[in-house]
Amino acid sequence: MSFFDFLTMVGGLALFLYGMSMLGDGLAKLSGGKFESVLEKLTSNPIKAVLMGAGVTAVIQSSSATTVMVVGFVNSGIMKLQQAVGIIMGANIGTTITSWILGTAGIDSSSFFVRLCKPTSFSPILAIVGVGILMFSHKDKLKNIALVMLGFAVLMFGMDTMSGAVEPLADVPEFTGILTRFSNPILGMLAGLVLTAVIQSSSASVGILQVLCATGAVGYSAALPIIMGQNIGTCVTAMISGVGANKNAKRAALVHLYFNIIGTVLFMAVFYAINAVRPFDFMAEAATPFGIATIHTVFNVAATLCLLPFSKVLVKLACLTIRDEDVPETKHGDEVLQLLDARFLEMPAYAVEQSRAVAVNMAELAEEAMNLSMGLLKEYNEETAKRVVELESRVDRFEDELGSYLVRLSAKDMTEQASHTLTSILHCIGDFERISDHARNVKEAAEEMYVKKLQFSDKAGKELEVFTKAIHDILKITMLCFAEEDLGLAGQVEPLEEVIDGLNKDIKQRHIKRLQKGKCTIELGFILSDITTNLERVSDHCSNIAVCMLQEKGDEQEPHAYLDELKTEDNIDFKSKVHVYRERYRMP
Repeated sequence: MSFFDFLTMVGGLALFLYGMSMLGDGLAKLSGGKFESVLEKLTSNPIKAVLMGAGVTAVIQSSSATTVMVVGFVNSGIMKLQQAVGIIMGANIGTTITSWILGTAGIDSSSFFVRLCKPTSFSPILAIVGVGILMFSHKDKLKNIALVMLGFAVLMFGMDTMSGAVEPLADVPEFTGILTRFSNPILGMLAGLVLTAVIQSSSASVGILQVLCATGAVGYSAALPIIMGQNIGTCVTAMISGVGANKNAKRAALVHLYFNIIGTVLFMAVFYAINAVRPFDFMAEAATPFGIATIHTVFNVAATLCLLPFSKVLVKLACLTIRDEDVPETKHGDEVLQLLDARFLEMPAYAVEQSRAVAVNMAELAEEAMNLSMGLLKEYNEETAKRVVELESRVDRFEDELGSYLVRLSAKDMTEQASHTLTSILHCIGDFERISDHARNVKEAAEEMYVKKLQFSDKAGKELEVFTKAIHDILKITMLCFAEEDLGLAGQVEPLEEVIDGLNKDIKQRHIKRLQKGKCTIELGFILSDITTNLERVSDHCSNIAVCMLQEKGDEQEPHAYLDELKTEDNIDFKSKVHVYRERYRMP
């Protein structure tokens, strides 16, 4: 093997690994977080868990990605440890599909149709189509399909390049001598383990083994223990992802490791025991790509069938390794914030959905704080006041952690729609935080009145009741529109905000008249002005959220331009909605 053959082999390996990465990324983007959502909603049925794990892994072409995803689910409390076991087992089966696809490259036939069906034959067509789409299409979905096509084409080209470069190695005695040493089960297993641990992909390492089969120098006696080691080596990625996670997430990573170690030991013990009594004839033969794929699949299916009934034992073993301490594990921040797991950052579409779920929870907290504080204006209660302060502090924490997470997520490569959603959430959480601040301000005004034993006049109380009812309703509409992404509801916010602005001015004018007649005090006037100003600003933040929602769904107008156009004289629909709200919230 010449120096230039070696360079060709290394280049082929680089293209092979890059193609596999590109293929996985394209499939992940194409799924748009759907596969992660399917796993998240998985039932506790172990058979379904295995099938789902196998199906998702077969599609995204990476058992490591699936397992890391599961570790993240367990860490964030979305999934129980027992549920994770079935998915992990299924992921090991799903990853074998790659070896079958790569195995088709070794088909040898003179038939035109058979040759055309070989991936190495049609992958150039995929490459041409993929490049064409990337150059001329502006649609995210088509671009992701093109990425999948190109990834597959680069993968197959890299594999074909490697195969051609390693063929001369069959005549190199030193190379065949090294492979002969791998016939020792322990050495072969260690070699497979190290190779997979380094490149962190069992699919890629199995593919490399299939390429080496092109030399004809790799026998099944050497290939089989290497495949066993590859299954253990793939656990490295999950083990790394478990660092810094909670106890159950670390246990999920350990379940993956124990499953592969126990499965490998059992399989090798039984296989080599039988082989010692009655040797298998195929062990002396040269391995083929399809033979490698068969061994890979048979091992993972057999290991799953044997160990699935003992899934609780694997969980128990992981729990014994990482024991619960007497002191409960301290949770970082709010439980809902555990959904913002750093592992999900590698799955941007899903991470955006998780961020949205946290933002919806944040919106609910802000709404609850505001409603409780308005209730204090009628009847002050110390426990309710403490609850408002607690809610405001939680909303502040949400803004800090969610904002930081979204900034980190924004650096990831994602679809245009996901990017718009992320930007929208980032804008809205600031408004949620300000709403909770206004709730605390209203609480403090109510507290001041309670401490000083002050009370509004009957007329002022009724006017404030109408005002708070309007604020309650605009909050309800806005938060529902955000949670359900309902643009119809978003369109109802601005007309009500317009009415609330009018109510604020009307209340202040009425107070001035009462003050002139001596029916109210200046001190109460300051408190009333403080309350109504805070409430009016709440409606402004509701307007910001609604406009942001409309922009996320395709309206590219700048917010002020949109609002100016909405309030033009000839906008009959807007004016009719304003009229309806004015009638509904008419001052007594």
